[in-house]
Amino acid sequence: MDFKRTLLAAAFITLSSAAHALEIKFADIHPDGYPTVVAEKNMGAALTKESNGELTFKFFPGGVLGSEKEVVEQAQVGAIQMARVSLGIVGPVVPDVNVFNLPFVFRDQAHMRKVIDGEIGDEILAKITDSEFGLVALAWMDGGTRNVYTKKPVRKIEDLKGMKIRVQGNPLFIEAFNEMGANGIAMDTGEIFSALQTGVIDGAENNPPTLLEHNHFQNAKYYTLTEHLILPEPIVMSKITWNKLSPAQQVMVKNAAKAAQADERVLWDAKSASSEAKLKAAGVEFITVDKKPFYDATAPVRAKYGAAYADIIQRIDAVQ
Repeated sequence: MDFKRTLLAAAFITLSSAAHALEIKFADIHPDGYPTVVAEKNMGAALTKESNGELTFKFFPGGVLGSEKEVVEQAQVGAIQMARVSLGIVGPVVPDVNVFNLPFVFRDQAHMRKVIDGEIGDEILAKITDSEFGLVALAWMDGGTRNVYTKKPVRKIEDLKGMKIRVQGNPLFIEAFNEMGANGIAMDTGEIFSALQTGVIDGAENNPPTLLEHNHFQNAKYYTLTEHLILPEPIVMSKITWNKLSPAQQVMVKNAAKAAQADERVLWDAKSASSEAKLKAAGVEFITVDKKPFYDATAPVRAKYGAAYADIIQRIDAVQ
């Protein structure tokens, strides 16, 4: 009888634990093994342990749940609980994040990291959370430094003239490339490979790990170091899911996301260096250019889209 009672009690505990467990579906456009995905999985494991199994994670890397735009839409209605998204996707809905989307707003990667680690970074996360976007922004992933990769070499700004260059679907990015003499073409990440292959586009722009992992280097052998964008990328949670968490769980999730921010940075630096070496070994030419003409050409974009953020741009500039 005691044995039966023990079994029933154990079953009850299992059922009640299962009732309180919340499975979190986490989507990322990047493939398994990519720095953001590795950091996200580490974060999930830490949260499952810390919450005693009340929070469990299922990961969907490689864009299997759709494009970033589709993932955001699913997160907004609570069908996906967490994601890492590009600011280019957030900008049209939460205009305040566009200050980070401005071309050449950061001097270099070290400058960008100082900014996102400080009060400006936290303020922009809060802008996303407090908006009507339906997502809670928790931390920043380093999305690397974006440069131009093309089928024909770009050694000076004039070489971009007339080239069709894929950008994320944000008017700001399209206009930036138009000002540099190219034609900015908005397109989902998953479409780039075939568009390069078929000549629909002449190039795209992104960081070395993305150029490597998405195999774009097979059709674009020239990588021009413009450093026009150095984009941090937020980890977000559906507000619907966030509101289901207890206050203690919310603190846990926030702390774990901030730990993931630091974790991903170490992973990113290692991946970036190894990606660069692999790309060079695969015959990709890295081209250093004078960035000033590119900076000067995009001045109208900073003037147009940055006017509302003059104060915060001054504060970004002041960060040493």
